[in-house]
Amino acid sequence: MSDEDLVLLESADKYTFVVSRKIACASGMLRSMLDEDAAFEESKNKTCKIQQRGVILLKVIEYLAYKVQYAEFNAEDIREDFSDRIDPYIALELLTAADFLDA
Repeated sequence: MSDEDLVLLESADKYTFVVSRKIACASGMLRSMLDEDAAFEESKNKTCKIQQRGVILLKVIEYLAYKVQYAEFNAEDIREDFSDRIDPYIALELLTAADFLDA
């Protein structure tokens, strides 16, 4: 994987995550921000600042990776339920972040 395939996602509390472009682009919002034809600053410097806490952004990234991993599977073939990984204490905050990021 080359540096071209990686992007940085920075949380509101300054945690930085290095993520593959393929995983980041599983989010509609991040895909739009990183679109090279759109000429956003994020697409030029490959860094997206997300106004969410690091723990929330980490869980969103984990979900995006899950989404990419199982993209080619039929729903009935997936044995693992992602909702089992969600701590109830962050569920509401995670839901609003996922909605904003179109994840």
